Amino acid sequence: MSFTDKTIVVTGGTGALGTAVVGLLTDAGARCIVPYRNEVEAQRYVHRGTKSVTMVAAGDLADEDVVGKIYDGLKLWASIHIAGGFAMGAIEDTDKAALMAQLDGNLVSCFLCCRAAVKAIKAAGQVENSGGRIVNVAARPALEPRSGAGMTAYTIAKSGVSALSAALGEEVAKDGILVNAVAPSIMDTAANRKAMPKADFAKWPKVEDVAATIVYLASPDNAVARGGVVPVYGRS
Repeated sequence: MSFTDKTIVVTGGTGALGTAVVGLLTDAGARCIVPYRNEVEAQRYVHRGTKSVTMVAAGDLADEDVVGKIYDGLKLWASIHIAGGFAMGAIEDTDKAALMAQLDGNLVSCFLCCRAAVKAIKAAGQVENSGGRIVNVAARPALEPRSGAGMTAYTIAKSGVSALSAALGEEVAKDGILVNAVAPSIMDTAANRKAMPKADFAKWPKVEDVAATIVYLASPDNAVARGGVVPVYGRS
């Protein structure tokens, strides 16, 4: 796959999955725009200083103005939306504020970035007569809601990301923009191993493999897949 001279926004690009995605993209010739909120995390980011990576200090991605400034003026090929948040919690312990935090962090941010990306991709396509790609990140409970017991707010938010991906994929297909999502199960990260030390880590999907799926869906090599929510579960 080649991304030579293609500009790609990667939200959540400083996290474990985002870091792997940005690494694959830059190795294939892409220019990556990586918004971030945490300055400490940004300072130790492994891709900081890479010539083809531009880090952008950003605020809340659920803020329309913040998102607009990230995408403004970009000659965009693709946008990959990994940013989000997770929270466990029985429903009686989940108040409106907690629900809205999950909706804003996972669904609203994804919606606003998709909206800005479609505008930027269309503007670039008018010049080059080409489309583009959008890849969102849902989660296993979005496809299997019963597995979201004990995390209902998160499940609702990620289910919205799944529905958004399918609906938007249909809406913008005529413009040559292919929209898809991946739905990971628990991934094999250091943080997840620490949180669940007794789990069978061998069954968890590897971050690099999930990243490779995302990068394929965002690539010109993906010529036909749209509106899909791809389970990336490994053997779990």
